[in-house]
Amino acid sequence: MNERTLYTNATVFTADGTTAEAFVVEESRFSYVGTEADARRTAGPDAAEVDLAGGFVLPGFVDAHTHLLMMGQAVQKVALRDASDLAHIQQRLREAAAENPQAPRILGAGWLYSALGGVAPTRQILDEAVADRPVYLDANDLHSVWVNSAALAELGIDDATPDPIGGRIGRDPATAAADGMLYETAAQQIVWPALARAATDTDRDSHLEAAFDHYLSAGVTSAVDMAVQDDDLDTFRRALHRHGGSLPLRVKGHWLVFRHAADQDNLAQVHRAAELAAELSGEWLQICGIKIVIDGVIDSCTAAMKEPYADGSRCEPIWDRESLIPIVVAADAAGMQIALHAIGDEASDIALDALEEAHRVNGPMDRRHRIEHLETVTDANVRRLAALGVVASVQPVHADPAIQDNWKAVLGDHRVERAYPWTEFVAAGATLALSTDAPTAPHQPLPNMYIATTRKSAIDPSLPPNQPDYALDLADALCHGTRDAAYSCRAEDREGRIVPGHFADFTVLDTNPFLSEAEQLLTNRTRLTVVGGRVAFDATVAAVAP
Repeated sequence: MNERTLYTNATVFTADGTTAEAFVVEESRFSYVGTEADARRTAGPDAAEVDLAGGFVLPGFVDAHTHLLMMGQAVQKVALRDASDLAHIQQRLREAAAENPQAPRILGAGWLYSALGGVAPTRQILDEAVADRPVYLDANDLHSVWVNSAALAELGIDDATPDPIGGRIGRDPATAAADGMLYETAAQQIVWPALARAATDTDRDSHLEAAFDHYLSAGVTSAVDMAVQDDDLDTFRRALHRHGGSLPLRVKGHWLVFRHAADQDNLAQVHRAAELAAELSGEWLQICGIKIVIDGVIDSCTAAMKEPYADGSRCEPIWDRESLIPIVVAADAAGMQIALHAIGDEASDIALDALEEAHRVNGPMDRRHRIEHLETVTDANVRRLAALGVVASVQPVHADPAIQDNWKAVLGDHRVERAYPWTEFVAAGATLALSTDAPTAPHQPLPNMYIATTRKSAIDPSLPPNQPDYALDLADALCHGTRDAAYSCRAEDREGRIVPGHFADFTVLDTNPFLSEAEQLLTNRTRLTVVGGRVAFDATVAAVAP
């Protein structure tokens, strides 16, 4: 006999343009969505019944851009996002070192440039707090790492170490000595592998399970990992085995392609990704395509901009057109999705030039390519993006006014007035997918929806909104975080909506966000999360768990 469950007494936001009051789940999929009377007839007398007690039901959120193992690890690091100044950062590091005297190194995450009060981050500042072992602090944007002298020594970085392609080892302007800051590929290709070698498989398994637990408790049922490498892939495979062939939530991945000097080395990474995409295409784990980081971030002035920063500096892209185009054309020809990190307005120009060349060379096909972040973008490129059918993949949490002071200061001109122009993408006809980029920002989707619909701060709601004309309608924002996020990873035929035939992936909130002030998105809570018809999180059970 098929397993059949009737869910009643709810307001159901289907993300399909309709609402309902009841639905039926048969095994792993929705079989009926509509009125309670018709749902009862469809379910039949033998179905189990769940009274949702007036809860608000919506499709499970699809976090279309995240970093699963990093997120799971970040919740175990010293939290620095709310550290208000240098003294606060140093105090937290001292406390962590004292509480963990046997820890071989101190790891922190989330520090903001605005907390430094204009002081340059140096190894000496961290040495004052902890000098007896390595300290590694991920910047909030994950594009740079701040380390102490012991960490530089552990990494083998000295004053003569050359910069990697697309990255930079920070140096004292007077002496040229390594100063403790590692930017872009210096973080990604030196620090990340070193810390990965120091971690065990048990560590990584713990990080992944922590990410699963945190996501499920927040109503997320599917996640797209945007920097998959061998360690991540091995951990995902172990999780599949551990969970009997499934996973607590659905995982998609984009293989991270690093830039090397030789085209054949870059193309070899594309071929590897194509092999993995062919191998891993299941219901629970699949490789969708590749991820390419074209430029850096605005806060550290490493994003590629058409005009100089406020201090007159410029930064070259990590990938220029000549190096990028062959990779994009090859991945496109292989039928893979390409996710292009482009924060600066020049970076989105480079990305679109490469995608246009792929269209020209390879001809028509269902591409579903994406540009990630798009924090600054010209009006012309908004239109180009829409015309090419490129998904605008953005993260409202990055526009939180509480973390914008340094962002605005380093640009310092008219570009601030078109910051994070989400509604322009929609108006141009592009698909907009919302995500969090955890752990560069909090992973919870409801505060993300609050920022998306108000442009106000989830950290400090008293702050004035950040360019409020770009705020989204609530119903649209929920669709961008479910239906359109599923579209962004070619899963719109089975995820992101509550309609018959789709996977029964849904979440139940305590209250209806359409019947309350926007601020209630910050306090509304997930009551229940169901993935493939199975209860994956129940707040009543979690509340009594030891």
